[in-house]
Amino acid sequence: MVYDYRDRYQAMVSKLKEGNHKLTPQRLAIIRILAGSENHPSVEDIYNLLHRRFPGISQATVYRNIMLIKSLGEILEIGFAGGSTRYDGIKPYPHPHVICLKCNKIVDPDLDSLQDMTKEITDESGFEIVTYRLDFFGVCPECRTMG
Repeated sequence: MVYDYRDRYQAMVSKLKEGNHKLTPQRLAIIRILAGSENHPSVEDIYNLLHRRFPGISQATVYRNIMLIKSLGEILEIGFAGGSTRYDGIKPYPHPHVICLKCNKIVDPDLDSLQDMTKEITDESGFEIVTYRLDFFGVCPECRTMG
């Protein structure tokens, strides 16, 4: 099944409208990238995709827009040691990731047992789980075949 980004794009635009935020062409372009990118882009990735179309755009502008969209609960920030941060606009809620140690590709696996695991952790620890982060690290099939 091919992912259709239009629902996510519209959800982000609606949240911006609700907060009376301007819908600038640059902001809409950033949202379009976040809603349509399954590869979890970084600020730099988004900037590189936009700077030809918007020569005056800066990485700081991209970052500020991402932080605004994040504050509205419409993207998930995935930070890594060393300062690398990527963003998920497709699934803006906690979910597992599988990350390639060679090329940094990020994949969102469907994990049916996650709800059971969360309940088990809650039962064992007594914690009320508010959010979580579950990352698996390995080498993707493409990198394994390249040696």
